Amino acid sequence: MKAYTISGEVEQAMQAAIAVLQHNRRGPYNGLPRTAGWGYPEPYTRDLVFTFFGIAVSGDEQLIGSMRKVLETLASNQTIHGHIPSLVHDGENLGASDTTPLFLVGISIYRQLTGEKDFLQEAVVKSLSWLAHQSPSDRLLVAQLPTTDWRDEQWVLGYGLYVNTLVYACLRMFDEHERADDFLQEMRHFTITSNVMNRHVHEGLTVKNKPYYAFWSFKVYSSERFDLLGNSLAILTGIASPSRAERMIAWIEEECRVMREKGELAADLPPNFFPFVQPGDPDWRSRDEQFNKPGDYHNGGIWPFICGVYVAALVAAGKYQLAEKKLLALTALVKAVNAQQLDYGFNEWLHAQDALPKGQNWQSWSAALYIYAVKCVAERRTPFFEEMRKKSSREK
Repeated sequence: MKAYTISGEVEQAMQAAIAVLQHNRRGPYNGLPRTAGWGYPEPYTRDLVFTFFGIAVSGDEQLIGSMRKVLETLASNQTIHGHIPSLVHDGENLGASDTTPLFLVGISIYRQLTGEKDFLQEAVVKSLSWLAHQSPSDRLLVAQLPTTDWRDEQWVLGYGLYVNTLVYACLRMFDEHERADDFLQEMRHFTITSNVMNRHVHEGLTVKNKPYYAFWSFKVYSSERFDLLGNSLAILTGIASPSRAERMIAWIEEECRVMREKGELAADLPPNFFPFVQPGDPDWRSRDEQFNKPGDYHNGGIWPFICGVYVAALVAAGKYQLAEKKLLALTALVKAVNAQQLDYGFNEWLHAQDALPKGQNWQSWSAALYIYAVKCVAERRTPFFEEMRKKSSREK
C-alpha cells in the first residue's frame, strides 16, 4: 500500500494545531482546558471530548494529561443516575443528549491509549445505565429533545442520527456486542412515510432510496436532510456497510459539486447540513433569521471539526486519494481567521456561500480533529475505530 507523505504545508498546520491545544490546555475554570482561545473560556464537555480524537494521536504528554483531568472531573460531577453535565466543572449544568455517550467514548479512547482497562469503571457502569433508559419505546435507539445535542440552534426531535451513532460506538467500545447487533437492526428500519403508524412497526433511521441515514426520526415524523457529522460517524463506526459508505460518499461529493455550481458552496468540503432550511420551509423557525440563516452556523455552515471527521470517514471507506484531497482543502480552510492577526484561525465555522470565518478562532475541536484527520490519512487507518468496524461487519 502506497504511503502518504505529509507535505510541509500539512506539517506546519499540524504544529499550529498542537500550539492551539497547548494554548487552550489550561483555562480559568479549575485549570480545565478552554473550548476556544479567547471566545469560549468555559470547558464545554462535548467540545473537549471531541478533542481527544486528536490529542490521543498527538503524542503530547501534557495534552494527554489534560484528557485524564477532564474525564476525572466529569466523573466527579456525574449525576446519581449517570448523566454527564454540559460543562465539565458544573454538575448542575444538565440537559444535553450527547454528553453522556461522548464521555463514554472519551473513556474508551483514554483506556485504549494508556492500557488502564478499569479507568473510571464505576462511572462507566452508571453512564451505560443512563443510556439504557433514554428510549421512550423501551428499545435501543435513544431519543432526545430539540437543541440538546451539539446543535443548540437546531431542532432534532426523537431519534437523532448523531447521538445514536455515539451510543452505538459506546456499546461496541464496552463489549455490549449483543445489544450493538440489535441496535444495528433497529437503525436499519426505514423511517415511516405513511401518516398511519402500525403498532407493530418501529421507526428507524434508514431512508428509502437514499444512501445516507435520516437526520432524525420519531413515529410518523422525520427529517431526511443530510447530517454530515452523523453520517460520517456512521461510516467511521461501521454502522454503514462498506457498500453503503461508498454510495454515500459518491452522493455527498456529487451534491457538493451541484451546490458549488449554484453558488451555494465556496469550499471543496461539505457543509455540516444540507439542503439548507429556507424561510417558509416547514422546519424554518423564527430564531433562524437571526442565528441560523441558510449556509450559517448549524444550517449549513462549514465546520472544520466535522470536516476532520469526514476525512477520517473517507479513510475508513478506503477512499485514500479523496481523503488526501480533502485534507489539503481542510489545510487551506483552517488558515481562515476572523478579526484577528493569526497565521492559522482554526475557526469554529465558516459561511458556506463564501467560506468566510464567522465563529471563534483557535477552537479546540477544530485543531484536534485536524490532527486526527492528518493521522488517519498518513497511516491509512482510523485509530480507536478499526476493531469496531470489524465487529460491525460481522452483523452485515
